[in-house]
Amino acid sequence: MTKPTIELQLQTLPSDPGVYQYYDKDGKILYVGKAKNLKKRVASYFNKNHAYGKTRVLVKKIAEIKHIVVPTESDALLLENNLIKKYQPRYNVLLKDDKSYPWICIKNERFPRIFPTRKLIKDGSEYYGPYTSMKTVRTLLDLVKSLYPLRTCNYDLSKEKVEAGKYKVCLEYHLGNCKGPCENYQSAKEYDQQIRAIRQIIKGNFKDSLRDFKDEMKSLAENLQFEAAQKVKEKIDVLENYQVKSTIVNPKITNVDVFSIISDEGFGYVNFLQISYGSIIRSHTIEIKKKLEESDKELLELAITEVRQRFHSKSKEIYVPFAVDVGEDLKVTVPKLGEKKEIVDLSIRNAKFYRMERFKQMKITDPDRHVNRVMAQMKKDLRLSEEPRHIECFDNSNIQGTNPVAACVVFRDGKPSKKEYRHFNIKTVEGPDDFASMEEVVYRRYRRLIEEAQSLPQLIIIDGGKGQLSSALKSLDTLGLRGKIAIIGIAKRLEEIYYPGDSIPLYLDKKSETLKIIQHLRNEAHRFGITFHRNKRSSAALNSELESIPGIGEKTVIALLKEFRSTKRVKEASLKSLSEIIGAARAKTVHDYFHS
Repeated sequence: MTKPTIELQLQTLPSDPGVYQYYDKDGKILYVGKAKNLKKRVASYFNKNHAYGKTRVLVKKIAEIKHIVVPTESDALLLENNLIKKYQPRYNVLLKDDKSYPWICIKNERFPRIFPTRKLIKDGSEYYGPYTSMKTVRTLLDLVKSLYPLRTCNYDLSKEKVEAGKYKVCLEYHLGNCKGPCENYQSAKEYDQQIRAIRQIIKGNFKDSLRDFKDEMKSLAENLQFEAAQKVKEKIDVLENYQVKSTIVNPKITNVDVFSIISDEGFGYVNFLQISYGSIIRSHTIEIKKKLEESDKELLELAITEVRQRFHSKSKEIYVPFAVDVGEDLKVTVPKLGEKKEIVDLSIRNAKFYRMERFKQMKITDPDRHVNRVMAQMKKDLRLSEEPRHIECFDNSNIQGTNPVAACVVFRDGKPSKKEYRHFNIKTVEGPDDFASMEEVVYRRYRRLIEEAQSLPQLIIIDGGKGQLSSALKSLDTLGLRGKIAIIGIAKRLEEIYYPGDSIPLYLDKKSETLKIIQHLRNEAHRFGITFHRNKRSSAALNSELESIPGIGEKTVIALLKEFRSTKRVKEASLKSLSEIIGAARAKTVHDYFHS
């Protein structure tokens, strides 16, 4: 039996919630997706022109469609997540996780031990977690052990063996770290009360333990047992100090998951906070590589399902920065004001910090990926048709109208290419006319590149507002380059980005890498131009002193400076050494001028 065509498969798809799978002609799975309505969602891939190249390529490769109908949207979410992890399709985002997370285990035994582990054994023991780092686990266990004496041995403390006197107390008992249940010095009932309190602390509920300790301290003080009361007070201080350090929100906010996302052209960064009894008991951020230019909403929905599975979350409510479809079993809250909004903002801040750390690490470990990401981001931020791998920036320099010059700096892959920097003496403009100077310099620069068949930049930046930008455009028009090279102007005062023919400027985020690179270009052009201008003025000032000597012309001045390098050295030169360069008569004139 021949396989049905794509058109026929599309016609027969149900309108129920479910999961769809795309296969290529060789039967290899390409993509797995979920849908509230399978028929509408799958048809959308074939009924519209996709803006993104990768999606167009995917659609061309699809030879067969399979689907699985499920009762609810929640089931579709879970099934999609499981199929992606199982088959790892080429065009699906995959939230990789190459490490096993630590747990806190309360062992299923008489007088339970509490210890960290990375293995979950189905023996009736209780497991809390997973935690994002072993450091968090050890901090929590150190807190627990400082409050409650627990056994650390692995003896079988069954009632029969303890009563038979099989064991003897160890050093931990004598140090006060254990109350000696092995010799029946501590009852199982008292020990289990400690375990119940520890469970609450691990869950983030400190209220019950604090109340019990305060009652115990009060009772001891009333019975004049001040030394014992002081030890209990120290435990209260330890617990309260830990409580302060674990970020506290409204204690009424409990058993809630918080998710947020920050993204760029290639990656999404999803932060997860888990809140219990007003405390943040877990924070984790994951990096997701985009495959089909997925939206923030798509990435966040995928991450919520996967992270909740990974961390075994039982929360019935989530806080998110925007609405998401994650099934009918989960309450989705998008806070607009108050403490809930502050928690979402905190999650976003965590995602941003993680992203910044990754960028810093990437610069060192994978510079090519860093450059590719920055170039893609600049293309998006500045609305360019191609990545600005080659950028040139122009700046005019003249002080009080003297010695007008201009500078052109060149950046490649976001970094200065100093060997390609160029200075320009303004030749055709009289007086301080920035607009005409910019028009001359831009024309000279690109006429030369065209004549020498050199590569042109993808982006030109003009240091100045609309006036300088218009002047530069005239030169591009004359050279037939308008539309072939993107050009923008940057005004100094408010860092406004101007585009040709658009009176409304673009304002970039002050912290964006795109703006930082543009500012770097502008600052380099300014520095390079000012240095040249200063040197030119200094040279002019020095030369004018020699030229002011009666009877000494330009050629003589050049000969003297070529030999002595500076006017100061000419002043200090002897008559004999001057004579050897410019002859006896002119040497006497110069010597008398400085020494008479």
